[in-house]
Order: sequence, then C-alpha cells, then structure tokens
Amino acid sequence: MEDKLILAINPGSTSTKIALFSGTKEIFLKNIKHSIEKLNQFEKITDQYEFRKQVIIDELENSSFDINDIGAIVGRGGLVKPIKSGVYAVNEPLLKDLKRGVLGQHASNLGGLIAHDISKSIKGTKAFIADPVVVDELDDIARISGHPEFERISIFHALNQKAIARQHAKSLSKKYEELNLIVAHLGGGISVGAHYKGKVIDVNQALDGEGPFSPERSGSLPVGALVKYCFSGEATYEELKKMITGQSGYVAYLGTNDAYEVEIRTKKGDEKALLIQNAMAYQVAKEIGAMSTVLKGNVDAILLTGGIAYGKPFVDHVTERINHIASVYVYPGEDEMRALAMNGLMVLQGEADILEYK
Repeated sequence: MEDKLILAINPGSTSTKIALFSGTKEIFLKNIKHSIEKLNQFEKITDQYEFRKQVIIDELENSSFDINDIGAIVGRGGLVKPIKSGVYAVNEPLLKDLKRGVLGQHASNLGGLIAHDISKSIKGTKAFIADPVVVDELDDIARISGHPEFERISIFHALNQKAIARQHAKSLSKKYEELNLIVAHLGGGISVGAHYKGKVIDVNQALDGEGPFSPERSGSLPVGALVKYCFSGEATYEELKKMITGQSGYVAYLGTNDAYEVEIRTKKGDEKALLIQNAMAYQVAKEIGAMSTVLKGNVDAILLTGGIAYGKPFVDHVTERINHIASVYVYPGEDEMRALAMNGLMVLQGEADILEYK
C-alpha cells in the first residue's frame, strides 16, 4: 500500500484545501477560495456539503492524477465528541456526529463526510480523520468557567498547533514532549494554546466563545451586553450564532474577512482599519500573556502560525507585546495538509493505530 497516494481534505471557514501526497512528497496542492457571498447562500455549514464536494471532485478530475491510485483519504476532523489525539476511521457513529455537529457547526465537520463519500467511489480506499478540532487534553482546573452550567471545552486548531509544535521541537533536536510552548494559530479563527510537555492543557474555545476576535469571529464579548442583546428580539438564535461565528471581527468592523486586504488598507492610511487590526493583535497578545501564567512563566518559546502570520505589521505588533515572555518564532501558513497526509501514510504503512470512534 506504500505506493498508493494519500488525499488530504481540509475545509476551512473560507476555503477548501486539497492535496495529494506520494509518500512524504506533496505532488498536488490546491487552495480553493470561497467568497462570503457564495457561502452566505447556505443557511447552515452542513448545507455546503454538496457544493464543496463537487468543487473537490472537479479539481481532481482536471488534474493529471488518477483518483484510483488513492489509497487513503484523510479529512480534517470536526466538532464531534471530545476524543484523544490520533487517527480515526470514518464509521457510522462518526458520520452521524459530523452531520449533526455535536459541539457545533464548523466547516471542518465536512472533512470526514467528503472523505467518506469520495472513498466509496474508489475500490480499496478508506477514509479517516486525524487530530480533530475537539482533541481534549485540558487540565481539570481549566474546565471551570465560573458557573457549573457553563463548563469550558476544548475546541481549537489541534492539527496545525501540534504539527507546528513538533516541527519547532525537531528544529531544536528535541521532542515535543520535552518543551513548554505557547502556540497561536492566526487564521479565520484564532486559537492560543498552552502546550505543556506535549499536551494542550489550556486553550481558548476558538469556535464561538472565547479569546481574541478574528477576521470572522467575535471571540469573547461583554457578557451583560450579550445577554441583553439575546433577549432584545433583534435576532433569532440561529442568526446570533451566525453573527458570532461568521459575521463578526473584521467582517463586522471592516466588511471583509481578508486580513491582507486590511493590511493594504492600513498602508494606504485607513485609520479605522489600522485601529481594528491593532485591536486584534492586542487581543492575541493578551491571550498569549494569559497562557504564560498557565505555564507558570516557564515558556520555552512562543510560536505564531496560520495565514495571518504572513502579515509582518500584525506579527510585529503582537511580538512587541510578548517578547519579554519568551523568544517568538513565526511559522506562517499552516502545515495541516502535510500533517493529515502523514497520518494517512502511517496508516498505510502500518505505523499508526486506527482508532474507533464510538
């Protein structure tokens, strides 16, 4: 099975990335952008399923590769039940929970669904997910919110955070489990995790509830004002959820989810764009500072990753507020495609256990 290709599928909030790997070599990569206007045509994220699947199939058919050479398809994991890190075969319980979104709706829910559907058309090919966003390694103390009705939960960019953390450790000829790191994933959503000896013991719930605002998401909001708005009749529950997870942040303040566009505006003298960009950087730095207390100040490095990490002005603004904590390393973009594919390769080579979702 080692000569078989691995297809990685990574649906994000505003894009769908696909890649083909032959062994450890990436031989095809496509980042398919989706406009806000197109995505807003769908009431729920699960309604995007057929649209995103067909886009992937079209890209594969237009490539020079034979899909029958694919031996494993690994989709990004979604908001299923909290589970331990690893590779999971897409089975019926997993499909059911991906469709209904046990912990909420997110584009990552589509990864396993699309992988499974495509795998059915290729003889001998199986579908998997790996390191889903609900990987849960929180310390018990981190679960306490302030009221027993509202327990803090772990939803974050687990795949990329762990891949970047391992990459950094390797660059130091050390093991991930030997280091204390703070990793900030800066993308359509923003998550900041405290990595203690290989486990993410605290992290903001990046989907819709905590931490910095992002290009699309509100992050933490003033509780009193939010409660008042909920009972004002201004919006239904579904409208409010959509606002918090897709129509906040840069979208609400500046009318775009494109961080690069915002950066260009700032360079042209747009004072409002500069204020909002700096405010997001300010909130990211605050969250990193909070995670340094989780690690009791024993921080080996701070890693900034994700698409927004390409923006030097943003990174500089964050760095000047946090470089007293530890050395800051920038890994722009994300390594999720390779991380997904390498999990698939380990499965094909018998080097990784296939976990069962129940």
